[in-house]
Amino acid sequence: MTSTVSNSQGTLHPRGYESRNNGAFRSPEPGFDDSSDGAELVSVSWNQDSSCFSSGTSHGFRIYNCEPFKETFRRELKDGGFKIVEMLFRSNILALVGGGPNSQYPSNKVLIWDDHQSRCISEFSFRSEIRAVKLRRDRIVVVLEHKIYVYNFIDLRLLHQIENLANPRGLCCLSHHMNTSVLACPGVRRGEVRVEHFGLNMVQIINAHDSNIACMTMTLDGLLLATASTKGTLIRIFNTMDGTRLQEVRRGTDRADIYSIALSPNVQWLAVSSDKGTVHIFSLRVRVSGEDSPSTEHETSSNSLQGLVTPASGVNPGSSLSFLRGVLPRYFSSEWSFAQFHVPEVTQFFAAFGAQNTIAIIGMDGSFYRCSFDPVNGGEMTQLEYVRFLKPETLS
Repeated sequence: MTSTVSNSQGTLHPRGYESRNNGAFRSPEPGFDDSSDGAELVSVSWNQDSSCFSSGTSHGFRIYNCEPFKETFRRELKDGGFKIVEMLFRSNILALVGGGPNSQYPSNKVLIWDDHQSRCISEFSFRSEIRAVKLRRDRIVVVLEHKIYVYNFIDLRLLHQIENLANPRGLCCLSHHMNTSVLACPGVRRGEVRVEHFGLNMVQIINAHDSNIACMTMTLDGLLLATASTKGTLIRIFNTMDGTRLQEVRRGTDRADIYSIALSPNVQWLAVSSDKGTVHIFSLRVRVSGEDSPSTEHETSSNSLQGLVTPASGVNPGSSLSFLRGVLPRYFSSEWSFAQFHVPEVTQFFAAFGAQNTIAIIGMDGSFYRCSFDPVNGGEMTQLEYVRFLKPETLS
């Protein structure tokens, strides 16, 4: 597999987001259109700290702020839209990949869009379909089904190529602290996760599940990894430095398609959404030590992580028969969810943590929820806000 990179600027300079007048993409050159009639939702995606999210539509893309909820800006195109709209925090840089009904943008090309300049400044072309694009301030990561390419952000130089098992979901996650450079992706064997600690020149292979990996996420510092398999019953949390499994929680006993996993910034909570129509919150017993001071990548796992710390708030419920561990089936000794919120089962929903024990949920039906949970008693969450960010009449 080969890739082609073109750069019209030489260097990339992320800035704070500024909404400018609509411009036109370099290649192809359809120009923008002020009309958004008939736009269909193609994709939704959180930015790195979940303060914003993007939506790719059949006619362009839109950016939304979460607290307070509002549409920040939109770019409407005459000739198609995007299946991938990857933000870089709240900067002016986005990565775009064509998709959706009648899009003239190919699915094997990444466009790096600078909204400050209102133009496409770089392109990456590949021989096969792009499954995902991930950004951090110093890296651009392009995920194909069998290979991952890692580029330097400033000069677009290819730094790493990673082979992996078939990855149609485009699974890949990055750390976002500047003093850690960690990438996690599926390995070359079923149920395996490969963790690249680039700053330490170290690779950690984690045998996470018996089945294929379906979903994964990392803490912003890259020290903790949470995974689920295609079976969708268990979520496991690992130390990425040594591969130790720190905790396991159970979503349910029947199979499910896991849509999203999120870790709260204080690593006290974990959220999971699936095709079963429930968003689950779990209490975590792991946390990063020294939270008041950022850790460096050269710390060892013994002093950068404290495993199995008793949480200061709620505890996940277990079965009343858990004392028969080893006698009854395994799920009787499982940790179940601490809090729940129910959403329609008809579409995909993706959850992320907000401030002060809240979560935000975005759906492929164009809906946005904000909910709160009781950190002591758990139970059913309280809906605080509901917005239809893409009106029903514009949905397909």
